[in-house]
Amino acid sequence: MDYVSRRQRLRTQLETTDAEALLVTHDINVRYLTGFTGDSTYLLMHRDGTLLLSDRRYETQLQQQCEEIPAMVRGPERTMQQLLQQAIAEVAAGQRIGLEADHVSWNQQRQLAESGSGATWVATSGLVESIRAIKDEAELAILRRAVWIAERTFEGLRAQLRPGWTERQMAHEVEALMRRLGASGCGFDPILAVDANAALPHAQPGEQCLDRAAVLLVDWGAKHQGYTSDLTRTLSIGPPSDRYRQVYEVVLEAQQAAIERLAPDVPFSEVDAAARDVIKSAGFGDYFGHGLGHGIGLEVHEQPRIASVSQGRLQAGMVVTVEPGIYLPGEFGVRIEDDVLITPEGHEVLSELPKGLEACTVIL
Repeated sequence: MDYVSRRQRLRTQLETTDAEALLVTHDINVRYLTGFTGDSTYLLMHRDGTLLLSDRRYETQLQQQCEEIPAMVRGPERTMQQLLQQAIAEVAAGQRIGLEADHVSWNQQRQLAESGSGATWVATSGLVESIRAIKDEAELAILRRAVWIAERTFEGLRAQLRPGWTERQMAHEVEALMRRLGASGCGFDPILAVDANAALPHAQPGEQCLDRAAVLLVDWGAKHQGYTSDLTRTLSIGPPSDRYRQVYEVVLEAQQAAIERLAPDVPFSEVDAAARDVIKSAGFGDYFGHGLGHGIGLEVHEQPRIASVSQGRLQAGMVVTVEPGIYLPGEFGVRIEDDVLITPEGHEVLSELPKGLEACTVIL
């Protein structure tokens, strides 16, 4: 990972704001800029350099992971606020310091304003996140592996499906399979939803069984070296009904229409519309109630957001999900989701699991 280049890009971004320095407090952003995998640690990018602020729990870890970045480490007798005041006095006195407004609480902002540090605080939004949206080659290699682990996990789960398994048992098996395949864990709590539960986009696995199920929705992602994949497949358990077949084929057509629109400089809203128009034309517009997709990386939901109200355009290097769905309350839901890289020429679908109706039909 080229952390130096990332920080240089951030300094360029900072020049577009009213701030001369930036206090990075979001753990994920600190990791992205430095490689530090702990928490409770700030990164102060000031006019003359970069400084990490942490505590003694991480003293050795900081030396191992970020040896090129100076660090100030506090003991138990001092608070982070006190350490920050000292740091500002030593390296950023009188500077206009940007705050990550999306990650700083109102209470933290008040404490900083009243700290008497002599700094002027400036709100910033999305500076690091906008850089994170464009993946470099090292990130793409990790994401490809995270997708591979997720795919093999799904294949392993499908091969074991049997009557009597509950949603919760299947969710536990998904995590176990991921870990055995080399993942550090799940990128998010997996969704295993049977029949009417599949009509809940963020259903929580419970005690519903596969015994008499007609539909099983599986939404899962593997975390690998900090990065997560995010996939969804919906299975017909037994021969699909005419109603299910109709809905499934509409969702699949909508996803394919959206994927075909993925290319640099295409507005996010146009990609969303490509899928939404298919679903509306089939008479299910009221049953697709979320945005089409989002970026993935160190977090499962990160920039960009692909929705009808989203501003901006796709750029080469973004990795996004495409996940249209139709959710019929009290009946079932269908969602199909893949992870897609935006390339200079167009796009590359990173996930290769079959998604045709016949391929997604299971006879127990």
